[in-house]
Amino acid sequence: MWLGSSSLSSGSRPLNLTWIASPNFGERRDGAQPDLVVLHYTAMHSAKDACDTLCNPKTEVSAHYLIAEDGEILQLVEEDMRAWHAGAGAWGAVTDVNSRSIGIEIANPGTSPFAAPQMDALEQVLSGIVDRWSIRPERVIGHSDMAPGRKIDPGPRFDWRRLARAGLAVWPKLATPGDWAHDMRRFGYAAEVAPETLLSAFRLRFRPGVTGPLDDTDRALAADLARRFPIDASLPTA
Repeated sequence: MWLGSSSLSSGSRPLNLTWIASPNFGERRDGAQPDLVVLHYTAMHSAKDACDTLCNPKTEVSAHYLIAEDGEILQLVEEDMRAWHAGAGAWGAVTDVNSRSIGIEIANPGTSPFAAPQMDALEQVLSGIVDRWSIRPERVIGHSDMAPGRKIDPGPRFDWRRLARAGLAVWPKLATPGDWAHDMRRFGYAAEVAPETLLSAFRLRFRPGVTGPLDDTDRALAADLARRFPIDASLPTA
């Protein structure tokens, strides 16, 4: 059901939104507030198809925002509510990711480039979210990061470097290679999966298209992320 338009602040610019209320949400558990943003692609033919699914009570899925192919921004759930977008998975010590995150669905089948108007809109939405909730850029993650092996979105065509240049995500540099498994945990990859599954998720985001066994470039990139963005500073460095 279309409810009309609204606006929120995105830095110094107003962010125009179309409200389409989804019934699929609840209270955040145990008084949690969002300190993560999880990015998804819809894997559907169109934003309309995705919106119908995210607003259908039978599907029991939703997201806070849906960004259409032309850059139209739809808000489906209030940010202070718990949308149902993340499912099973973990990031660091967080296992109820839905209660600690804001979910953004981007209309894309998973195989196509993300259009410039869509990425522009995503930057606007993200900049407002991170300002309102004081979310650090390293806590803007993909669905594939928190659920490796189960999810692959936003996929290899997504431009993480662009978000990092805008200060809305992070991108690694080459550092001295270290203990890759330790560094992955220290950055936030906490899912209990096989090492090769974790490596695929890491490369999907930071080295798309690279195959083969773990190498020193993987170790060097993970070492930099762990050093600059430790999810738990109490963990010892490798």
